[in-house]
Amino acid sequence: MNTLDETQWFTEVCEEGGSAISFRIHGRLHEEQTPYQRIEIYDTTDFGKLMVIDGFVMLTSRDNFLYHEMMSHPALFTHPDPKRVVIIGGGDCGTLREVLRHDGVQHVLQVEIDERVTRLAERYFPELCEANDDPRVEFLFGDGIRWMKEAAPGSVDLVIVDSTDPIGPAEGLFTEPFYRSCHRALGEHGLLVQQSESPLLHFDSIIQPMHAAMRAAGFGHTHTLPFPQPCYPSGWWSATLAGKQPVDRFREQDARQRNFDTRYYTEGVHRGALEPPAFFLR
Repeated sequence: MNTLDETQWFTEVCEEGGSAISFRIHGRLHEEQTPYQRIEIYDTTDFGKLMVIDGFVMLTSRDNFLYHEMMSHPALFTHPDPKRVVIIGGGDCGTLREVLRHDGVQHVLQVEIDERVTRLAERYFPELCEANDDPRVEFLFGDGIRWMKEAAPGSVDLVIVDSTDPIGPAEGLFTEPFYRSCHRALGEHGLLVQQSESPLLHFDSIIQPMHAAMRAAGFGHTHTLPFPQPCYPSGWWSATLAGKQPVDRFREQDARQRNFDTRYYTEGVHRGALEPPAFFLR
């Protein structure tokens, strides 16, 4: 749930965490109900533009780089030679932009169910969409679950599930049948990475069941990478890797010598994220 009061603060209340996150705003720039969800765009005083879907914060201009870099670069540097990437969701195109920084990637298909998310990102977050015209990109506005189910076996190197919370249109993306579809579509060294909510608030309710479902779907190796995310509940978020091969090693030298700039990701950050907090091991 969220509130917008006369003092011009947008507030998202996290019921399960007994907490809330607020952003001081100048005003609301856009609001619409699509066939799938309600999208709002706000202009904040300190975090730039703010996108909200069904009352939940999706991203801000100021801190989205944390999420987008950690949803893309660790997985891309873990795979030995990623060429074919599929992004399920990711309508704001920030993850897409980061994927395309890797010269070895030959083709990226982004399957987003709600085209309006992308069109609004192009209008209000153009910096995230600067790679949308890259010739390696293909956009498909449709059902990502169905696409993965019908994908040819072994046709993909990396699947990135850049989804909203596991409710509404995204609920089916957190299930064993979906992970089985991903496993079948991935090649020998294929990897799946999925946003996996807050380690502090959702470890028992989402992260552990996600690991179990991924393993049951055939992935022999799983690992959750935590990272800071100020705009999300608890300020701490995660991405979970699943692979047919081990995911606890990566091309560290390539990461160190990358030919593009990042604001958060480094080989050291990647290495540190592979060391789980003590409570992950219980």
